[in-house]
Order: sequence, then C-alpha cells, then structure tokens
Amino acid sequence: MRWRLNLLAMEDQAAFSLVSSHGRERLVVLFTSVAATAAVVSKAGQIGWVGLIVPHITRRMIGADAQRALPASMIFGGCFVLLCDDVARTLMTGEIPLGIITSFIGAAVFLALLMMRSGLTVRRR
Repeated sequence: MRWRLNLLAMEDQAAFSLVSSHGRERLVVLFTSVAATAAVVSKAGQIGWVGLIVPHITRRMIGADAQRALPASMIFGGCFVLLCDDVARTLMTGEIPLGIITSFIGAAVFLALLMMRSGLTVRRR
C-alpha cells in the first residue's frame, strides 16, 4: 500500500476523484501501523526520537514519495539505532542506555529542524 499513501496525502476531493476510498484506507493504514509499532515496542522496548526524527530527515534527503521514502526511512532508522547502540557501548566502560543517546541526538536534530523551519538559524559573518 505504499503507493496509496501518496493518495492519502492529497486533499479529500482530489483523492476521491482518483477513485480512492479515503476513510477505509486511512483506517487500514492506521491499524497496521499501530499494530506494527506495538509489536516492535513490545519486543525491543521504547527507544525515543527515532520515529520522529528519521522520517523527517529521510523526506528531506529522498523526497516525499512514499514508495521510496518509507523503505528508506526504515533503513535509515535501523542504521541510526545501530550507530547509537555502538556509541552507547563504546563511549564509557559501563553501558549507557540506548534511549539516552537517541534522546540527545534526536533532541539536537529536532531543535535544528525547528530553527531552520522558523528562520532562526545562526548566520556567520
């Protein structure tokens, strides 16, 4: 259903003109994404900021087309968690929880995204 996600991003009238059952498809996508997220969180535990930051970065790099952005977001998310896990294990002699590293990096990236969007970036002379 990746290609149908592009239809869901359109306005209701445009999606309806393309013979899309908007309400039913939203429910299917919502149910499957909630079920997949619940399964992953129940197995791996809660790791903050990955689901918020990685899709935004991926859309900036790849584009908004869901056929390419969705798989790329999954790959980049896995690489981001793997990188944070390596940093957490090698930074100190004791292991730092993975959620702390992802929170530090995620919060910094989130603030940078907010500052770029609102035009508050620091300009050097």
